Amino acid sequence: MNPLYVESTKSTPEVRFDPAGGTLVITGQSYPENAFRFYEPLMNWLDDYLEHMKQSTVVTIELHLPYVNTSSTKCLMHLLEKLDKAFASGKKVEVRWYCDEENEAEQECAEEFKEDLQLPFAILPRGTGA
Repeated sequence: MNPLYVESTKSTPEVRFDPAGGTLVITGQSYPENAFRFYEPLMNWLDDYLEHMKQSTVVTIELHLPYVNTSSTKCLMHLLEKLDKAFASGKKVEVRWYCDEENEAEQECAEEFKEDLQLPFAILPRGTGA
């Protein structure tokens, strides 16, 4: 399976999905005019990846998202729910959300996502990850 790379813009995050390394990284602001259009290819790639993922593979999702608008939040939740379902089926999946400790809105956003999911979900101070 090929890696997926999407360059960041003023309103969209950089996306680096590396199937060989088992890392899915989303970094930057997320407030595209059409969030579904931006996130749909990511979700399609993830569906394919999870379908063909070996049971022994450990997948780490790293999120560095200082600002996420409402429509992006819905898309991200849908993406994380796919990962949660994979975790529930026995796949090894974990989320690491890196936050600026000074940004209360970012911390609250990460906490809200964490509350709705069963998969391992760590909220870490920015600067401790990739």
